[in-house]
Amino acid sequence: MKPWRQDFRFLAIVASVAAMPVWAESAWAQAATPIPDFSGIWAHLTWPDAEPPPSGAGPVTNRSRRNGAGDIYALVGDHTNPILKPQAAEAVRKQGELELAGGPSPTPSNQCWPGGVPFVLYNIGMQMLQRPDRITFLYSNDHEIRHVRLNRPHATPVTPSWYGDSVGHYEGDTLVIDTVGVKVGPFAMVDMYGTPHSAALHVVERYRLLDYEAAKAAQERGQRALTRFGRDPGLLPDPDYKGKGLQLEFTVEDEGVFTRPWSAGISYRRPRGDWPEMVCAENPDGYFRGRHVAVPAAATPDF
Repeated sequence: MKPWRQDFRFLAIVASVAAMPVWAESAWAQAATPIPDFSGIWAHLTWPDAEPPPSGAGPVTNRSRRNGAGDIYALVGDHTNPILKPQAAEAVRKQGELELAGGPSPTPSNQCWPGGVPFVLYNIGMQMLQRPDRITFLYSNDHEIRHVRLNRPHATPVTPSWYGDSVGHYEGDTLVIDTVGVKVGPFAMVDMYGTPHSAALHVVERYRLLDYEAAKAAQERGQRALTRFGRDPGLLPDPDYKGKGLQLEFTVEDEGVFTRPWSAGISYRRPRGDWPEMVCAENPDGYFRGRHVAVPAAATPDF
């Protein structure tokens, strides 16, 4: 081979390496660090409240009580929670009045609309699919799906969408997900109590695995304060599973709605039974007696 051809080949190789995307370098670097395995199906027993933080501002919780815990048949949010600005407190109060008048009050889940973040986190069932460049979340209610890009910045500009623009990265044994750009729809709320959100909503989730004893203790703490399902929805924890649990801690900011950032948690265990089929849109009369659910409809055909 002539010398000039050797030089040309060398330069071509250098150029091709230099043109490789940054994410590839990042993926190689991460390969040297063990990535926690969050994959598979997870479930939590408590609903509709998330677990309050050990200290600091926490989420809106249920004022309606049954047997010392929140009454899942009367979702009356505490509109006096100091995290709420006046307009948000009024929205929660009105939603509670609808519940007390016979309810249920409309939410994304019972109106067949996408839940958004953090509303979607209240699903009792969740499945994580991990790949080097992305994570996909599947939720048990209405086949809701979220996509998280790893080691990427937020899009510029962010186009609002039902689950927002989510980007994530690993910090040691913790998966950190940052979400902005959650679309404000007709039933936009961050919880089951009608707590609203604005276009400024910002949510940070932190997932980490817990050893069996720590996961069991976290679950029991939640059950003491929150409502436990009285029937098996297909996703109760497997009593024979002695492996790790999953702890989610999330923080919510929205200067248009809240007086300060607030945090909450959800404890997951591995479930028994099959992945349940829970589809709202297939039964639009099943939630409100004598009334149709406001199933989303397109004004024009998609094709």
